[in-house]
Amino acid sequence: MTQTLRPLYTGTQVVTLVPVIAPDNTVRRPVGSVGIVTREPAGLSHAYRVRFSDGKELSFLRRQLDVRRHHERHATSDDLNWADFIQYRCVVGSRAFNLNSDTSDYDRRGFFLPPADAHWSLWGIPKHIEDPVTRDTYWELGRFLEFLLKADPNALEALSSPLVEHATPLAEELRALTPAFLSQLVYQTYSGYVMTQLKKLEADVRNHGGPRWKHGMHLLRLLISGTHIVRTGEMLLDVTPWREQLLDIKRGEWTWEAFATWHQALQRDFEQAFATTRLPERPQREPVNDYLIRARRSMI
Repeated sequence: MTQTLRPLYTGTQVVTLVPVIAPDNTVRRPVGSVGIVTREPAGLSHAYRVRFSDGKELSFLRRQLDVRRHHERHATSDDLNWADFIQYRCVVGSRAFNLNSDTSDYDRRGFFLPPADAHWSLWGIPKHIEDPVTRDTYWELGRFLEFLLKADPNALEALSSPLVEHATPLAEELRALTPAFLSQLVYQTYSGYVMTQLKKLEADVRNHGGPRWKHGMHLLRLLISGTHIVRTGEMLLDVTPWREQLLDIKRGEWTWEAFATWHQALQRDFEQAFATTRLPERPQREPVNDYLIRARRSMI
């Protein structure tokens, strides 16, 4: 597990993390050489082209480069393995929604809690870590709580996943705090995600001549889940009662008109549920703050 390697873009100044060795075993470029990215690869497993001040260009993999302005901030005498501090790991996505097939991936999310001295050090801590192969993502606890308090659907669904693979007592305590995060903000955040899926569908039609129905399936699932939350004050991930209809849509077996009719009906239901919701206007920040302080103190 490593900190996320973000793509680099043409024009970014970088620092090399490995030496360049010539055929005669002399060091052609030492570690710490500064250059500028002149060509981006198709993916993180391919090479970047980097030009140095003498005009010469060489190829490097992403893991062999650091952004120059980040380089000193990342330097540390203690090479901590942040994955050692993972407190919670769960499966999210189609498997948690019961919309998976035999070939569906396992998407994992969770949070980690670094030791206190890492928080207090000059170098600080990453906001999240990501496995470069599986793309499993884990947020630092404070960052995770920020997303939860904003009613971010990805964070709420991770916290409430029925497929938990690892949970410390601290993680179980946080799961028990789920009601503190559920507020009327859920209506805004889920509505925002629904609009994002709708824009993707419209872009599909413009760019490809027809919708990618996976986006349509997710739009409807978000409406179903969001309506349940604002109506009952409880999370809903498993959409088994709607599984066959949603998978039929994903396979493109519905007409646009039939999809639009269900979409409009679910949208009306969502708005009616919000009009009568008993959720508080804002989340309960005080118990969440108390929890965060206790959790961080436990790492002293």
